[in-house]
Amino acid sequence: MGGATVAASSVEGETPQQQAKRMDWFSKAKLGIFIHWGPYSTGRTSESWAFHNGHVTLEDYMKQADEFTAANYDPEYWAQLIKDSGARYTVITTKHHDGFALWDTKAGDVSAVKSSPARRDVLGPFADAVRKQGLKLGFYYSLIDWPREDYTDIYRAGPKKYEIKDDPKRWQHFLDFNDAQMKELATKWNPDLWWFDGDWEHSAEEWKSPQIVAKLHSYNPDVIVNSRIQGYGDYMTPELGVPVGRPESKWWETCMTINDSWGYRTEDHNYKSSSTLLRMLVDCISLGGNLLLDIGPKADGTIPEEEVKVLKDLGRWTKKHAEAIYDTRAGIPAGHVQAYTSLNQAGDILYLYLPYRPNESVEVKGLKSRVKKVRVVGTDKELSWNQYNDISWSQVPGVYYINVPDEVLDPEITVLALELEEPVKLYTGEGQVMTFNDNEAAPVSTANEAE
Repeated sequence: MGGATVAASSVEGETPQQQAKRMDWFSKAKLGIFIHWGPYSTGRTSESWAFHNGHVTLEDYMKQADEFTAANYDPEYWAQLIKDSGARYTVITTKHHDGFALWDTKAGDVSAVKSSPARRDVLGPFADAVRKQGLKLGFYYSLIDWPREDYTDIYRAGPKKYEIKDDPKRWQHFLDFNDAQMKELATKWNPDLWWFDGDWEHSAEEWKSPQIVAKLHSYNPDVIVNSRIQGYGDYMTPELGVPVGRPESKWWETCMTINDSWGYRTEDHNYKSSSTLLRMLVDCISLGGNLLLDIGPKADGTIPEEEVKVLKDLGRWTKKHAEAIYDTRAGIPAGHVQAYTSLNQAGDILYLYLPYRPNESVEVKGLKSRVKKVRVVGTDKELSWNQYNDISWSQVPGVYYINVPDEVLDPEITVLALELEEPVKLYTGEGQVMTFNDNEAAPVSTANEAE
């Protein structure tokens, strides 16, 4: 699905400075936890796509709601686990493409309250628990609702129920339904973020995307909206892979599964290792983005132990290296060091993330700004220039060699903080020095300085 191109701002008349202020918490968060929970959480089918692609009938798919008990659901535990992982926000599927709502919606008839043995609103208690933990609350909401008779599509290979041009009143009826549900969610829980999905089936004009975003901002002027509303959001959402290069959007997040599935699947044991996911996290950080890592609770509300372990492993590393995670900005271009990198907001601390055990010294090249100190983040170790010969430099300007003692290496990713005498400047070629401003790199021609 991927992330659509993002408009300059989702708020009409908003200046870039105002948008940056509104996006401030998101740009600093770096890690969020995604939650897919619904009828598919029995573990037998994928979420919604199972009937859309014809793998099961719609009737058999929806029968899974009979096992959505939430009997062992502990929203306080969920929120605490997310907090302890180091995440600063969470996004939960209030309603996927199957139309099953986690709250007591008055706009529709398919919900955890009306259509499952849970017989209660399971969204509200989680929202309350998230707020208590001081986390930002995000609501995933599917614009499409395949089973509804007033929606146009249902099966990938099948015909549409109707064409909008032939029955505009029917389409408007569906848009009114969506509007009513979004109003319920906005007025009851005032989410900090809306995570839309399903926009690919219709144009912005058909969805009335600008009007949707404007209405959400009328409920909460500070709310953030993702790009999956035909580009009328604030940030891009690439999926299932960290981009090779930084996306065009100033703000972005990669949404990633913890195994191969969004929702819980009994047969999917292909869990990514904590090491792999930590590398993805620092990769996102180095490119100035966030990682939204997904978990899939079971229908009874328990979280698979493999996922709990990953979140706890993330928590150990993020707690130790908080300085080099939150409130950082994109690092220096590749090629200057064999490591992921980021910068502090002032630009005078360069963080190096080493997802390997260095066999010899770590080489940093093309660094015009002088290094005044090198620290191992999360420890009290400052590397020495002379006594232990931890740091040395080449006759070539801007080249440093850093030896990292074995005893300070992190089991997963070691982080070095290079404190500079000035905001970072890089040699990029003859007569060229690259400076950094507002999370952007800008090459500046300074022939004399490069000599």
